[in-house]
Amino acid sequence: MSELVFTRIRNTAGKLGLPHLAETINEYTRRADEGKMGYLDFLDLVLSEELAVRDDRRFRQGLRLSRLPHHKTLDEYDFSFQPELDPRQVKDLATPSFVEGKANAALLGPPGVGKTHIAVALAVAACRAGYSIYFTSLDDMVRNLKAAEAAGRMTNKLGTYLRPSVLVVDEVGYQPLERAEANLVFQVISKRYEKGSIILTSNKTFSEWGQVFGDEVLATAILDRLLHHCDVISINGPSYRLKNRLAAIERDQESAA
Repeated sequence: MSELVFTRIRNTAGKLGLPHLAETINEYTRRADEGKMGYLDFLDLVLSEELAVRDDRRFRQGLRLSRLPHHKTLDEYDFSFQPELDPRQVKDLATPSFVEGKANAALLGPPGVGKTHIAVALAVAACRAGYSIYFTSLDDMVRNLKAAEAAGRMTNKLGTYLRPSVLVVDEVGYQPLERAEANLVFQVISKRYEKGSIILTSNKTFSEWGQVFGDEVLATAILDRLLHHCDVISINGPSYRLKNRLAAIERDQESAA
C-alpha cells in the first residue's frame, strides 16, 4: 500500500469516526495478506473488528454512567453456596429477552446472601447486550427525588430513573419510608410499568411492604405493577460475608497456633 493511499484511508477513517481503523490499517492489511483474503473477506474483517471495538467502547461507557457499585458477573457468583437457588432461573434473566419483555425481577432474602451481586450481574449482562442501565439504592432515589421536588426539578430528576432500559433498585426495606416518600417510589414504578425493567433487592417479604412504605394501600399498588411481569427469586441461605469473616478468623487462629 502506497503512503499516499495509507494516509488517505487514515484521514477518511478519522472523519468517519473510526479511530481504530486509522490506527490498525497496517495490521488489517497484514492479516489479509497472510490469509490471502479476497475483497469481501477483507471488508468483512474490517467491519467486524470496528463493530467489536465500538460495542466494547459503548459497553464501558454504559458501565461508567450506570453508577453500579462494582461490575461483578454471574460467573463470579458461587451458586454452590446457595444450593436452594436455581442457577438456570437466574441465568435466564441475563438474556436480552428479559429486557425486551420489559420484565422485572425481585431478589429477596436476608443480608449477605448475594442479592446485590446478582442484581449487578444482571445489569452488566444487559449493558453488554446494548441496553442502558442505572443503579440506585431506594434511599438514595427517594432522597434525590425529594430534593428535586423541593427545587422544582421533579420532572427532570424522574427521567434519571425512567430513561434506562434497566433500573436496579437496591436495599428496599432497610429503612421505612414516610407516605410522601413512598408516593415518590410509586411514581417511578407506575411510570416504568411495561416500559422498562426493574431489578430490585429487598430483605423484606412482600407481606412486610406495607410497613416499609407506611401504607398498605400504596404498597399494594406498587406490588400490583411490579409483580405483573416479575420473576421472584428468594435466597434464604447463609451469608457470604459471614462465611468470609469466619474463614478469616480461622486463618488468624491457625497462624496464631
